[in-house]
Amino acid sequence: MTTSSNHPRNDRMLTVDQLREKITDGQIDTVVLAFTDMQGRLQGKLCHGQFFLDSVLSEGAEGCNYLLAVDTEMNTVGGYAITSWEAGYGDMEFAMDLDTIRLMPHNPGQAMIQCDLTGHDGQLIPMSPRSMLRHQLDRARKMGFRMLTGTELEFCIYNTGYEDAWAGNYQNLEPANQYNVDYSILGSQRVEPLLREIRNAMYGAGMTVESAKGECNLGQHEIAFRYDDGLVTADNHVVYKLSSKQIAHQRGRSITFMAKPNQRDGSSCHIHMSLRGLDGELVFWDRERGTRSATYDHFIAGVLKGMRELTLFYAPNINSYKRFAKGTFAPTAVAWGIDNRSCSIRLVGHGPSARMENRLPGADANPYLALSAMLASGLHGIEQQLELEPMVEGNAYESEAPVVPSTLREARDLFAGSALARELFGADVVEHYVHYADVELEAFEAAVTDWELRRGFERL
Repeated sequence: MTTSSNHPRNDRMLTVDQLREKITDGQIDTVVLAFTDMQGRLQGKLCHGQFFLDSVLSEGAEGCNYLLAVDTEMNTVGGYAITSWEAGYGDMEFAMDLDTIRLMPHNPGQAMIQCDLTGHDGQLIPMSPRSMLRHQLDRARKMGFRMLTGTELEFCIYNTGYEDAWAGNYQNLEPANQYNVDYSILGSQRVEPLLREIRNAMYGAGMTVESAKGECNLGQHEIAFRYDDGLVTADNHVVYKLSSKQIAHQRGRSITFMAKPNQRDGSSCHIHMSLRGLDGELVFWDRERGTRSATYDHFIAGVLKGMRELTLFYAPNINSYKRFAKGTFAPTAVAWGIDNRSCSIRLVGHGPSARMENRLPGADANPYLALSAMLASGLHGIEQQLELEPMVEGNAYESEAPVVPSTLREARDLFAGSALARELFGADVVEHYVHYADVELEAFEAAVTDWELRRGFERL
């Protein structure tokens, strides 16, 4: 099921013919085939360039289906319907999306192609994150809509490299900045060689880079990219996340996208989203009245209705929930407001720029799952013409609005019992991701933490 529209996303992306030419003349010697797993990581294979041309391009490639049924440590765990020892751990096909061919400037001689995952029958595997987003985008298209979205991804930089961080049990890491550098030019310039290398590499990889800025935590920064179609944004997001870690490693540093790496402010992934008509016409704005459209209000209402039950797709890890705290710019209230950062849904812009910002996801979110949840629930609001509740004015942390789940366990239970989730994603997908949460919870609850040792080793 290799796909291509024969039009690269921009002039820095490659066509198949351009890739073939670069391999033939020796500029490219490695082609990375990559797909996104449940955890939001790029997995796959590194193919020799000539072998790619001679075999893979026409015959395809495959990988074990356990890759959609492992935990973060890559342990094969039981309980997933799509794979097991009894079923023989068969293969999935890597269905190359030939519109995603990009250079990887920080890895000279490399190009990457992102893939969908299919069965041997060529059908998309429904619980693959990229398949899930494709499904919701198709649903939007049938309703006459096109989704535009951008993800704002924060991260923390450490002068400690990954190997030393591992060896030191991730304790006593040296942050790249020693104080709050939010919007600080001085603070950004302190780490500008690394930020500049990431920005330029991502531009060379086909992304539209906007800017970089400091954030609140020690060594915390954000690089912003221009909004795009939903699948393009998600694809770019995971490539950027992988590449920035690789570039930091090449410089003897490390970057983390944990939602809450320490006791200071966590790292977010704010998602900006709007709908347009298939011909580009405005959907979220009524030009005649100069205000939000009824469709926009229905969409907001749908996102709010699904927020608690779909939090698992916005906050998929144990650590995700440590970020939700009052007064930290991470939301706790399921509420909306106009340019109000204390709400989980913040409305910004007007006219063509009118959009909603979902402030719930952390930097550890899988963008395909988070975008799928947001789009699916918003479209549900349009279909059902849900009425938008009154906005929250003032401090939403102190309002009477419902609150987001405070633990992965609570989010798991809400998702498992959600009729809305089953309607939007199907029972098979819901059961798959409920089991994902169960695996994480079981592993965490069996672990002896350093917190327990410090409190109890001597004093209990």
